[in-house]
Amino acid sequence: MNISHRVAVFIDASNLWETQKVKGRLFDLDKLKQYIAVTYKAMELSIFYYTAYPANGTRDYSLDSKHKFYTYLTKALGYVVRKKELKQIHIQTSAGTRVEEKGNMDVEMVIDAIHYMSTFDTALLFTGDSDFLALVTYLRNAKKKVYIYSSKNNISSELRTGADGYVELLDITEDIWGNQLKHRSQK
Repeated sequence: MNISHRVAVFIDASNLWETQKVKGRLFDLDKLKQYIAVTYKAMELSIFYYTAYPANGTRDYSLDSKHKFYTYLTKALGYVVRKKELKQIHIQTSAGTRVEEKGNMDVEMVIDAIHYMSTFDTALLFTGDSDFLALVTYLRNAKKKVYIYSSKNNISSELRTGADGYVELLDITEDIWGNQLKHRSQK
C-alpha cells in the first residue's frame, strides 16, 4: 500500500450501514479515523460522511438522535457531514399508491472528490457502487492513489479491481468495531 501524507476519505453511509448490519456491530467512527491516520501515515486527513435522513413526521420515533450523531461527527470528530432529507416518491400501482424513499448521495461524493482533489494524494472511498468507477479512473489519471473500502456482500467487481487496492471491511481489524447493533423495538 502506498503511504501518503494527505488523505481524503469519502464515506457513503448507506454502504457502511449495510456492512454494519452483516457484522452485527457498529463502527466506532473515532477509532476508524485513528486507524486511517495510522495506516496511511496521514499528516492531513479529511473525512467526508454522506447520508440521507427521514423527513420529520415520516417515522413513529424521534429523529433527534440522528441529528445529534451528525453534530458529534462534525464537532467532536471533525468530519464533514453532507446530508439531505430523503425524498418521498409516490408511485401509482393497480393496488393504490405506494411511497418509496430515495436518498442517493453519489453526486455529492463525486463533486467533493473532484473539488478537493488538490488537497489529497490518496482517496479512500467507502462504497461498493460500480458507478464510482468513473471517479476512480478520473482520480487515478490525476496521479491520485485510490483505495476502496467495502464488503464482499456490497461491492461490484469493477470497483473492486479498478482501484489501487481494496479493503474488506468485514475482515478489518476488530479495533474499529464498536457496540453491538441494536434493533429499534417495535411499537
